[in-house]
Amino acid sequence: MPGASRSIVVNAPPEKVFDTIVNYDRYPEWLTEVKKIRTSDRKGNEVKVHYEVDFKVKTIRYTILAREERPQRMSWSFVEGEVMKDNKGSWVLEPEGEGKTKITYSVEVTVGPLVPKSILNTLVDQSLPKMLEAVKRRVEGA
Repeated sequence: MPGASRSIVVNAPPEKVFDTIVNYDRYPEWLTEVKKIRTSDRKGNEVKVHYEVDFKVKTIRYTILAREERPQRMSWSFVEGEVMKDNKGSWVLEPEGEGKTKITYSVEVTVGPLVPKSILNTLVDQSLPKMLEAVKRRVEGA
């Protein structure tokens, strides 16, 4: 399963970063590739998140089960979707002092046999840094 992990430090406390990450309905406002999103079946700290994401080569729909551990972690596992066979990962938030937070985003994705690995690798390599920068802009500008 191809995976990647990247980190960035933002000028915001973990609680503010966490609130941004778990406000799923607002993702299209700061993640341009997310076209539609909705949540369902919330049970305690778990919620299903249904995505429609434009990856330029294809728009795909998928659902994850997000597990929220305020304010230090949000992890997810794959429920169902197009193209992917698995998708799991996490956002880990660590205080860096002086109101700063180190954000580490990790993801592992398995796709079907008809999806070229080069496309998956490009998406991971390009989208991870963009996503972290988008989170940084969102929490620092909000």
